[in-house]
Amino acid sequence: MPSFGIMTAPMQVDYHDVLRVWREADTIPQIEHAWLFDHLMPIGGDPNGPTHEGWTLLSALAAQTRRLRVGLLVTSNRFRPPAMLAKIAATVDIVSGGRLDFGIGVGSRPSHPLARREYEAHGLPFHDTASAVDGFAEACMIIRRLWTEDEPFDFHGAHVQLTGAFCNPKPVQHPHPPILIGGRSAATLRVAAEHADLWNIPGGDIDDVIRRSALLDRYCVEIGRDPASITRSIHLPVSYEQPGSTRDSIGQAIDAGFRHIVLGLSAPYPAGIARWVAAELIGMSS
Repeated sequence: MPSFGIMTAPMQVDYHDVLRVWREADTIPQIEHAWLFDHLMPIGGDPNGPTHEGWTLLSALAAQTRRLRVGLLVTSNRFRPPAMLAKIAATVDIVSGGRLDFGIGVGSRPSHPLARREYEAHGLPFHDTASAVDGFAEACMIIRRLWTEDEPFDFHGAHVQLTGAFCNPKPVQHPHPPILIGGRSAATLRVAAEHADLWNIPGGDIDDVIRRSALLDRYCVEIGRDPASITRSIHLPVSYEQPGSTRDSIGQAIDAGFRHIVLGLSAPYPAGIARWVAAELIGMSS
């Protein structure tokens, strides 16, 4: 059976609006997980509108929910050094009582002009794609080691240098929180084949989604990993006006082997939106 979740992009919204939706979703068993995104400025709507920082908001929401699995779809590896990110994520896993799904990707839709401006605005370097992917692969390795190794270690990579690296306390989940890698590029899929427990792709062109999933299968086989060990996840935008079209997209994704469905909710969020999702989308797609 597929699992269903919601995604509330924390831009152009008030904190209390997001909290309302998550608290409601937390009471609805059909909704199993909830997600934020990781941008520092809006990528839609008023370019100067509000955007809440993802990990800070996630920790607050984790503390005010009891059942939902929680995560970022997906963390930008470009924003935070990996050892710092491992510490942040371990803290959120503890706050949530072991409900974190750790979503990570290369980062920030580099072709999206509203996403690109985040770097100059926050004094962050923007490396070329090849360098960013290599750094992402190193980050996945470092984060897993910090969560699982009991002794301090040094790491001397092409992009990251660590001396005496150590994460204490560890995450609640053992051996570590599930790692969800998001992205569609071949380079990202190679990293996913090695490190991902779940792989997420934005929906849209279902034929392309199927091709990317098959490419992930191939990369898994090349390194001797069972492709079925990576759960396939897809993000699908929700149409409040035409729920039938969203149900069609859900059906196509399930038929293509996707078992982790994230339903993207656009702001403003109607009253009772989580119950509507459960009744109109999940209940009629199961």
